[in-house]
Amino acid sequence: MSSSGIAHIGAALGGIALLRYSLGTSLIFAIALSLPPGPSPWPVVGNTFQIPMKHAWLVYSEWAKTYGDIIYLNALGQRLVVINSTNIAKDLLDKRSSIYSNRPRTTMAGELCGYGEVSGFRQHDDIWKRQRRMMSHALNQSSLSDHYAIQEIEAQRLVLNVLNNPDSLVHQTKLRIGSIILHVVYGYAAKSENDPFLVKPLKMLDNFVEATVPGAWLVDIIPPLKYIPKWVPGAGFQKIAASWRQLLWESAWEPYLWCKANYENGTDNRSFIATNLAVHESNLSSKDEETLVWGAITVMGGGLDTNMSTVLTFFLAMLRYPEIQVKACAEIDTVIGADRLPSITDRLALSYIRALITEVYRWNPAVPLGIPHSVTQDDTYEGMYIPEGSIIMPNVWHMLHDPEIYPEPMAFKPERYKDDAEMQNVTDLSFGFGRRACPGMHFAQGTIFAIIATVLATCEILPALDPQGNEIIPKVAYTSGAIIFPEEFKCRLKCRSSQARALLTQAANSTT
Repeated sequence: MSSSGIAHIGAALGGIALLRYSLGTSLIFAIALSLPPGPSPWPVVGNTFQIPMKHAWLVYSEWAKTYGDIIYLNALGQRLVVINSTNIAKDLLDKRSSIYSNRPRTTMAGELCGYGEVSGFRQHDDIWKRQRRMMSHALNQSSLSDHYAIQEIEAQRLVLNVLNNPDSLVHQTKLRIGSIILHVVYGYAAKSENDPFLVKPLKMLDNFVEATVPGAWLVDIIPPLKYIPKWVPGAGFQKIAASWRQLLWESAWEPYLWCKANYENGTDNRSFIATNLAVHESNLSSKDEETLVWGAITVMGGGLDTNMSTVLTFFLAMLRYPEIQVKACAEIDTVIGADRLPSITDRLALSYIRALITEVYRWNPAVPLGIPHSVTQDDTYEGMYIPEGSIIMPNVWHMLHDPEIYPEPMAFKPERYKDDAEMQNVTDLSFGFGRRACPGMHFAQGTIFAIIATVLATCEILPALDPQGNEIIPKVAYTSGAIIFPEEFKCRLKCRSSQARALLTQAANSTT
C-alpha cells in the first residue's frame, strides 16, 4: 500500500476518533442503531405529556401490545426505558448489573429532600456498597431465626386485635409490621400507632412517594431551579423540600441515637444497629456512623409499606376467593393440628400456604414498576440502543401477568405453581433485580408467613355486612403510586374455635 493510501486511512480513523470525542458515543450509537420503539414524541416536549401519571404499570402493559417488550420514552431529554419482559429484565438488570445498578438522579427527591442518602435510592457508589454489606451482615439467612419470636408474637397480636375490632385491620397491620421492623432494626417496641418512631418514617415514606411523582416538580425538569432561594416567588418547592429533608433526618437519626445509647449501656446487643456497632467496636468513624444510620432507615422504610400492602392484598384475595381459604385452612389443620399455632419453622411443611403467599406477591405486587434503575454507559440490546443515563423501569406487574407463563393471570390460583422453582421466580421478581435486590427479602418473607399462617390457623375471613345483613364483596381496585394498596375495604374475622382464641390470647400476651 502506498504511503498516500496509509495517510488517507490514518486521516479517516483520526476523523472518526475526533467525531467520537467531539460528539460523544451517544451519536455514534444512534447513527448505527435504533432506539427501542415507543409512542411518537411531540415537538419540543417529546413524550412528556404521554407518560402516564396514574396506574402507569397498566398503561405500559397495554402499550406492550403495540410496542413490544421494551418501550422508549423521552421527556425533555430524560430518557425512560420500560421493560415488560422477565427475560430482558434479567438479561440487563441481573447479567449486566455492573452498568445497570445505579439509581436515577432526581433533583427534588434525591438532592433537595435528601433521599439520595438512603441506601435504596443512593447512587451505586462506595458508601452504598458499605451500607449493603452492613444490611447483609445483619439480615443474612443464618440470623433470621433470631427474629422469629417477635415476628410471631406481633402476628398473633394483629389477629387478636382485628378479631376484637374488625375495623382496625389497616391500623393493626401498620402498627404490628412497624413494631417488628423497629424491634429488629433498633431494638425498640412501638407503644402505639402514634409512636413518633413509627409515625415519622411513615410520613417520610409518604413524602418520598410525592417527591418522586413524574412531572410533578418543575425542578426535576429544569434542575438549575434548585439554586433559587426559597423566598423567591414560585420557589415554594424549596420550603417543602427543606421540611421533608428535616423529617427524613429525624426519622433516621432519632431512633439510631436511642438505640446507640442502649447498646452503650449494655441493654441491646441483638438489633441491626447493635450488631453493626459491635463489629466496629470503638473504631466507628463518623463516615461509618452515617453509613449505618442511612442503611438502617432503608430497612425501616423498605419494609413498612411493602409488607403492609402484601398483607392487605392477602385479605382482599381471601374475600374474593373463599374456596382458596378453605384449602389453606385444611392444610394447616392436617399438618399443624389444633393444639398449637403455626411457627415460621413450619414453612417448608406447608406447601399450599407457600403457594398461596407466592400468589399474593404475583396477583398484585406491592411495587408494580419496581424501583427504577439507571444505566451508567451506552448499551445495546438485540440491535436496540439504550443511552447512558436512561431510567430503566421494570414493569413487574406485566411480567407477573404474562398469560404465557401464568394462564388466567387476573385470577388468584395458588395451584398454578408446580414446584418451588416456579414460586422462587415470582419471589425474585417481587424483590428486585441484580445488585439492587432487596437485602431484607428473607426477613420480609418470614413476617408475611407469620401473619398469613396465623390468620388462617385461627380465623375465617368473611365479608362485611350491609345494614340489611347482605355480604359486601369488595372490588379488586388499587391505589396509584410507587407502592400500591387495595382501595379501602372492610371484612370480618370469625374465630375458628374457642381453643384457637385461647391460643391466640395466651401467645399475644407473652413477651419477647
